[in-house]
Amino acid sequence: MKPSTSSSSSSSSVLSSFLVLLAFIPFSSSYLLPPSIIGSTVEHQNHTAISSFRVVNRRNLIQCPDPNPHLQINVSSENSPLSDDEYVNVTVSGVFHPSDGDWVAMISPSDSNVKSCPLNKIQYVQTGDISKLPLLCHYPVKAQYLSNDPSYLKCKKQECKKYNNTVCEVATCSGTISFHVINIRTDIEFVFFAGGFKTPCILTRSAPMKFSNPNQPLHGHVSSTDSTATSMRLTWVSGSEEPQEVQYGDGKTVTSTITTFSQDDMCTSALPSPAKDFGWHDPGFIHSAVMTGLRPSTAFSYRYGSDSIGWSDKIQFRTPPAGGSAELRFLAFGDMGKAPLDPSVEHYIQPGSLSVIKAMTDEAESGNVDSIFHIGDISYATGFLVEWDFFLHLISPLASRVSYMTAIGNHERDYINSGSVYKTPDSGGECGVAYETYFPMPTSAKDKPWYSIEQGPVHFTVISTEHDWTENSEQYKWMDQDMSSVDRSKTPWLIFAGHRPMYSSAGGFSTDDKFRKAVEPLLVQYKVDMVLFGHVHNYERTCSVHESNCLAMPSKDRNGIDTYDHSNFSAPMQAVIGMAGFSLDNFSQPGSWSLERISEFGYLRGHATMEDINLEFVNSNTRQVEDSFRITKGQK
Repeated sequence: MKPSTSSSSSSSSVLSSFLVLLAFIPFSSSYLLPPSIIGSTVEHQNHTAISSFRVVNRRNLIQCPDPNPHLQINVSSENSPLSDDEYVNVTVSGVFHPSDGDWVAMISPSDSNVKSCPLNKIQYVQTGDISKLPLLCHYPVKAQYLSNDPSYLKCKKQECKKYNNTVCEVATCSGTISFHVINIRTDIEFVFFAGGFKTPCILTRSAPMKFSNPNQPLHGHVSSTDSTATSMRLTWVSGSEEPQEVQYGDGKTVTSTITTFSQDDMCTSALPSPAKDFGWHDPGFIHSAVMTGLRPSTAFSYRYGSDSIGWSDKIQFRTPPAGGSAELRFLAFGDMGKAPLDPSVEHYIQPGSLSVIKAMTDEAESGNVDSIFHIGDISYATGFLVEWDFFLHLISPLASRVSYMTAIGNHERDYINSGSVYKTPDSGGECGVAYETYFPMPTSAKDKPWYSIEQGPVHFTVISTEHDWTENSEQYKWMDQDMSSVDRSKTPWLIFAGHRPMYSSAGGFSTDDKFRKAVEPLLVQYKVDMVLFGHVHNYERTCSVHESNCLAMPSKDRNGIDTYDHSNFSAPMQAVIGMAGFSLDNFSQPGSWSLERISEFGYLRGHATMEDINLEFVNSNTRQVEDSFRITKGQK
C-alpha cells in the first residue's frame, strides 16, 4: 500500500488552483431574469437531473473557519502511479468533531485552471443555480460523505494528538472510504469538505495522483459497418494521438484513424452550457479502425494499441450473421446510462444500469447474442464529459464482444438553437458531437444519425427522433426510400427503431403527437412488423396500433404466448423499452392500445428466424422472463 499524504497547513498554497476568491458582483438592477431562469432548478429537473451534488460547484464557497493543525487526507493505493481500474482508500484523520456534512470529492484535473471561471454569476444560471461568488470552479468527478464509514460519526477510530503525562488531552477522529477509480488520463486528487453539498467549505486536500499510463488504449467497442458482416469497426480511447493498430484474426493489422473534439465544438447559448463550462473534461483521442475480410457468424480475436503506447488484452468477439441469413439473436433497450461501482454520488446516476449490463454480458458470454441495439440516451453525460469514460468502461465487457449499435436520444443531441427538433438543454451542450465521435454508426454524414442495417432475417431502420422528421424533410425522405426498398424475401422482418415513442401510458410529455402523425403512416404503408422506442423508463407493449386504435389483437399460440399474425397485416405492434437504467416511470394513463405494462429494469431479448420472431422482456435483477410475444406471417 502506497500512501499519498498532505496536511491542511500545506494545502493553503495549493488552494488557489482550486478556488476563486473574488468579491460578489451583483446583478444590474435593470437586468430582469425571466421566471423560468429564476426557478432554474425546477426548470432543468427533467433535463439535467438537478441535485444538491449536481450544482455543488455553483454554491457559494467559503474557507472553513477551522484552524485544526491535525487534519490530514491520505490516499492508499496498491499501485503508484494509479492503474487503469482500481479501488483506493481515502482516509481523513485529525478531525475534532465529525459531522454528517463532511464529504470527500474526487477532482480531475487536479490543476484545473480557475482563471477560466467568469466573474459574472449570470453566466452560470443555465447550469442550475444562482449563487454568490466565490464559487468552486471545477466540477467534482464524484463524491462521498465520510459517514459512509459507519465508525466515523461515532468517532470509533480515535488517535491522541496531545498527552499530559498519560492522560490524552487532544483526541481526534478518522474515517476511511473507498473510491473506484478508472483511467481518465488526467491527474486526480481528493479534497475534504465540510458543510455538505449545499454549503461547502474546503478543509484539506491530497497531493495530485497520476495514472501509470495516461495514453493507455481503453474501452474498445465494436459495431457493424454494413449488412455483409464481413467488416467490423472497432473504436477506442487513448490519451495519445499517435496512430495505433488493431491486430486481429490470423495476423491481420489495420491502422487507426484518430479524431477528438474540444470545448469549441460544444454548443452553448447566452448562458454557458455544462459542456462549454465546468462540465468539460478532455476526451483524449478517439481511435477507430475497420477490420475487414471477416466471415459472418464467426468468432475472432483482436487487440488494439501499439508497442510504444501499450496494448489492450486480447479479446474474443463474434461477427453478427449477414443480412438475409436464417437467424438472429439480439438484445435491445434504451436509456441505460451508468452508475458508480462504489457508494459515490455522481452528477447523473442510472440505478438499473449495473444489473442490466451484467445480465446482458452474461448472455453474451454464453454465446447466445449476435448483436445489441441501444436506442437512445446512451451515457447521460449531458455535458459532464468524464462520464462518457465511466459509461464506456461499464459497457466494455459487452460492447467489445458483439456488435453494439446505437440510436441518438435527447440526452445526446438536444440543445437550444442547435438544429434539434426539441429546444431543451437535454444534452448539456454536447449537441451530438460526443455521441457521434464515440459511436460512429453507418450513417451518411455527421449530424445525420439515421441508418439501416440488415442482420440475419431482419432489416433494422434506425432513425433520430431529435432531427427533423416532418414530411419533405431529408430524414423523412430517407425513411420512405429505405423502407420501400426492403426485399422481404431476403429479410422478411422489418423493425423500426428510434428514441421518443409514439405511444406511452406514462402520461405527461412522454409522447409527441406531431411525430406520430407524421411518421406512423409510413410504418403502416411499409408493413413494419415491430416498432421499438425508449425515452420513457418502463416496458410497455401495444396491440397492432394505428391512430391510437387497435386494428388487430394478438392471439394465444399453443404455448399461451401472445402471437401477432402479420400474414394479414393491419398495423405494427409497438414496444417501449426504456427500462435499462434510468429511474423507472410509473403508468398513469393506460391507453386502450396498451396490452402489457411492466416497471422493472431489464431488456428485450429477440430471436428471429425466417418463420417468426420470438421476443421476451427479461427482468435483469431476477433474470426471469416477465413478458413473451411472437410475430409470425401465419405459421403456427
